[in-house]
Amino acid sequence: MKFMKLGTRPDTFHTQEATRTVISETPSDLIIKINNITYLIHKFPVVAKCGLLQRLCSNHSSSNNNGDEKIRIELHEIPGGGDGFELCAKFCYGITINLSAHNFVSAFCAANFLGMNESTDEGNFISKLESFFISCILCGWKDSILTLCSSVGVSEWCHNLGITSKCIDSIVHKILTPPPKVTWSYTYTRLGYNKKNHRSVPKDWWTEDIADLDIDLFRCIMLAISSTCILPPPLIGEALHVYTCRWLSDVVRDTSTSDNVEKNRQIIETIISLIPPDRESVSVSFSLRLHSLANVLGASQVTKAEIIRRCSLLLEEATVKDLLFSNYVPKVDDNGQCLKVDDDVDLVVGVLESYLMMWRRNNNSDDDHVENEQLLRSIRKVGKLIDCYLQVVGRDRKMSLAKMICVAEALPDLARPSHDHIYKAINIFLKEHPDISKAEKKRLCRVLNCQKLSPELRSHAVKNERLPLRTVVQVLFFEQEMKGSKTSRQGVVEGTLEEDEWQDEMRSEPKERPGSGDPMRPWTQQKLRRSESTRSSRPNGKEDQKMKASELIKKSIVESRRKVVVHKGEERGKS
Repeated sequence: MKFMKLGTRPDTFHTQEATRTVISETPSDLIIKINNITYLIHKFPVVAKCGLLQRLCSNHSSSNNNGDEKIRIELHEIPGGGDGFELCAKFCYGITINLSAHNFVSAFCAANFLGMNESTDEGNFISKLESFFISCILCGWKDSILTLCSSVGVSEWCHNLGITSKCIDSIVHKILTPPPKVTWSYTYTRLGYNKKNHRSVPKDWWTEDIADLDIDLFRCIMLAISSTCILPPPLIGEALHVYTCRWLSDVVRDTSTSDNVEKNRQIIETIISLIPPDRESVSVSFSLRLHSLANVLGASQVTKAEIIRRCSLLLEEATVKDLLFSNYVPKVDDNGQCLKVDDDVDLVVGVLESYLMMWRRNNNSDDDHVENEQLLRSIRKVGKLIDCYLQVVGRDRKMSLAKMICVAEALPDLARPSHDHIYKAINIFLKEHPDISKAEKKRLCRVLNCQKLSPELRSHAVKNERLPLRTVVQVLFFEQEMKGSKTSRQGVVEGTLEEDEWQDEMRSEPKERPGSGDPMRPWTQQKLRRSESTRSSRPNGKEDQKMKASELIKKSIVESRRKVVVHKGEERGKS
């Protein structure tokens, strides 16, 4: 940071009961009131360099015949407040002052307000400040950023005086400089990064420094950068991510007591509007986090719709951890157990519905085989993601059955080539919610297709006491159907082999001479008749399969009911 030293006299201002006085043998004859602070100063060194004070003092003297009376002036509207006025007053007295990026804005705005220009006095304060601004502040990286940070309270004055635009142009010019040519100091505090071990400057070296700016100034810089089309979209997205972490990392769900709700809402809406249109500009985890923050802060419907659309574009790249939203703040009930508010499920449903709408539109409008293969892979990746997500949220005892069913049934049947993951999710939910009724269990299990379960999970489902009896019967029926189809296929293969063997024997049998009678021998005819009778007596495969399956299902139902009766009898005997 660069400094400029003006004046040579020692500081003689002192404070006494909210009054700033200059130590001098000459009594003060000018009283300046700024807010709650009173300045007792002298007209001779100050008024000579301040055009505004000259006019006010001349008007006061003309209205009063007694010129020895002290003049009282109120300057409550001076930009920069008392600090800016005191810097100007010290310059008039020749007291030493050190100008830097921290106090330049207040001094420059106050000097312009007081009229300390060249027309009032040669070598006045404004000319000194302009030289320092051009030669030092605009040439430095952090000086320009600090100047913008200090301009928040006097933004209108800085805009009119050109300070804001010149600082923004200087910052943007430095950001667009290729990293190998960066020579100025920068702040980069990422984990795992050590400047001593890295010879090259990271591409996102500027993101942390500009994250200290107000959202309006940050927006101006990002718009200026995006308009040049020089930086890649992921780098702009990284700057948005750093700014979000800087200002919205402490946002909680209960925002009713926060004084910065409106400011945070403005930040989240601005961040979402600044995201480049390119798909790879921001990660899926960051997009989903913005979606959650927009919901918590009550962003506008347009903002929510835009971030939901962006999340749906990246949903197939997400993980279960991304869908759980890192900004969740746990709550504890009266028993000390952690409760999770299931509002996040509604956010996931919104993203999933947007994705499915986009997927159906692309699937209907594009007949290309390659594109259809990509769409199929995409929907199946999303299907697996949602089923694994249900396995996690199903452990939450505050998770409602209606939301569980809503998410499970939202996916089309094409998204689940296997129902193993959704079966696990249903089993976990039934385990954590033992109090739901039989009707609710049946309603939940409707989404389950027993034919798409792996053999291991079908075996588990047959023994699963949490499942409704109807689902168990469906699993048993399908098991028997699978076994029956295997048996019938095996019988067909055996019959085919027997017929092939008989035909081979027929081909190998020598034929009789013409006119000798029947060409077939008696034992061959007997074998043919025996083969035909065997085939005619063999039962139909489908009918045999259905009979076996129904008998087994009846036995299993009777056995389960018998166990229930015995269990109830034992309980009555104990009582």
